[in-house]
Amino acid sequence: MTLDNIDVDATIERAEALLKAEKNLSPALRSTMEIVLLLVSLLVKRLNLNSKNSSKPPSSDPNREKKIRRKGQRKPGGQAGHQGSTLVPFEDPDDIQHLEIDRRTLPRGCYREEGFEARQVVEIDIARLVTEYRAQVLVNEAGQRFVAAFPEKVSRPVQYGDTIKAHAVYLSQFQLIPYNRIADYFQDQLAIPLSEGSIYNFNVEAAARVTSSGAEAAIKQHLQEAECLHVDETGINIGGKKHWLHGASTPQWTYFYPHRRRGTEAMDEAGILPGFAGILCHDHWKPYYTYSDCLHSLCNAHHLRELERTWEQDGQQWAKAMQDLLKSTNIAVLNASGQLSAKEAEPYRTDYQKLLRQAENECPPPDKAQRRPGQRGKLKRSKARCLLDRLIDYEDDVLRFMENETVPFTNNQGENDIRMTKVQQKISGCFRSMEGAQIFCLTRSYISSCRKQAISATEALSCLFMGKLPGIFLSGAE
Repeated sequence: MTLDNIDVDATIERAEALLKAEKNLSPALRSTMEIVLLLVSLLVKRLNLNSKNSSKPPSSDPNREKKIRRKGQRKPGGQAGHQGSTLVPFEDPDDIQHLEIDRRTLPRGCYREEGFEARQVVEIDIARLVTEYRAQVLVNEAGQRFVAAFPEKVSRPVQYGDTIKAHAVYLSQFQLIPYNRIADYFQDQLAIPLSEGSIYNFNVEAAARVTSSGAEAAIKQHLQEAECLHVDETGINIGGKKHWLHGASTPQWTYFYPHRRRGTEAMDEAGILPGFAGILCHDHWKPYYTYSDCLHSLCNAHHLRELERTWEQDGQQWAKAMQDLLKSTNIAVLNASGQLSAKEAEPYRTDYQKLLRQAENECPPPDKAQRRPGQRGKLKRSKARCLLDRLIDYEDDVLRFMENETVPFTNNQGENDIRMTKVQQKISGCFRSMEGAQIFCLTRSYISSCRKQAISATEALSCLFMGKLPGIFLSGAE
């Protein structure tokens, strides 16, 4: 372990040797110096943690090196065979302007018309649309007054329509724009006065519709019936106090749930894991193992980072070898279209077990002889030993990705789905209340599930406020 080109481990070893050789130190001073050396060692190890050897995000890496992009041999732009996209003509232009030739500029002669050449200019018209309903009023001879019926949703003299509600919720819950900036946008761009209270009410209505329409129940049912389910949790700030946002997802469906707890109490209340019987992919958070009706698969991205730390900071040779083995196994699985046969997987499993046996010698368990009189419970293990025990005890869960094509190498699906929550927290700082967090989770669950299945956020919210869910939520739809 080095810091600024200084071998910290060697320096600490020399200091410990000198301290041991010094016979004239008082017990108090010796203990103090030992504590100082221990703290220095711990702090240096913490300084050397980064996104490659821990769960810290890349943005926290000190002095991140930006990769210099070297000039390649290929020409700029799309390459041969590239499936590109470009602006194509619209079949239904809103305005057609006919351009005629000034015949005075043409040579003399007879001409016949052969059609036209068309070019289109795409513009945007940001405008307010106000529909006024004028209900006929009739009065009979007796003075009785009769008024024609207004449409069911038209209940006030002036009110906001569904398109405004959907657009406001889109900006708030999908684009994560603060309420005051949304209000400015509506006033500046559309000349529509919209208060922050109204935007909040639209969000409340959207979340309520996700539940009452059956969309929430459909999402949870699809997740509960999935072959492989990704789960993860992250800390969120609600009213200045730490809470947890739990996520469950597949490539097609997403569900978020906020709770004050991180463990099984929250997972049970979310109502997905208690009835799940497929394969649960996670990062070895122990409460997930309380669900015994399903199989488990561990995230190897976490293992690779922990092995990197074990190799860099503890100098464990087995960690580097295990890291290389997991990477090569993953490449073999990808080359085999996502699944190895039992015969193809056997050599990798054998190498895995062989490496763990070698690691037992390099990283032995704590010596029971070190137990102090009266000491109870497990002896403290190093981080390297904890990782080794996990790789030994949960071998099947670590390697499940080899022989099951539905199980990925990592839990990236769950981590990617939950990532936008961190963006929301960076923008807003916190949720003001649990109700606000629940609104966010319900709305984002619905939008994310729709977008995963080629339904835009705008279309999804428009359907929600019109009371007509997209087809993916219909019984039996995929």
